[in-house]
Amino acid sequence: VQQQASGGGLVQAGGSLRLSCAVSGFKISEHYVIAWFRQAPGKGREVVSCISHEGGRKYYADSVRGRFSILRDNAKKEGYLYLDSLEPEDTAVYYCAAALNWGARSLLQSRNWYNYWGQGTEVTVSS
Repeated sequence: VQQQASGGGLVQAGGSLRLSCAVSGFKISEHYVIAWFRQAPGKGREVVSCISHEGGRKYYADSVRGRFSILRDNAKKEGYLYLDSLEPEDTAVYYCAAALNWGARSLLQSRNWYNYWGQGTEVTVSS
C-alpha cells in the first residue's frame, strides 16, 4: 500500500492550504482510521488530527483546533486536511497515516498505533 500526501507549499501567515492523502493499493480507506501528523524542524512528530472510518469521530490537537479541518471521501479513497489561519508555528513536514482501529486519545497520539505512513509534504508559513 502506498500513500502520498500532497498539497503542501509556501504560504503567508493567515493563508490556507489543503493537504490530500491518497491511498492506493487495495480497498482499505473505509477500513482505516486516517490521521495527520507533523514534524517541525528539530522537533518530534506529533499528531495533528484523526478521523474515524466513516468520518463520525474526529480528533484535533489543541494547537490546531478551530483552524484545521479533517475530512475523508471513502468513495474516492482520499483523506484531506484543510489548514486555515496558518501561523509560522505550523511550519513542518506533514504526514498522513492509517490505522486499523479508532482508539483512546493516547493511542491516536502514538506513532506506533499506525500501520501505514505517507512520505510527507512540506508546509512553510512565512510571517
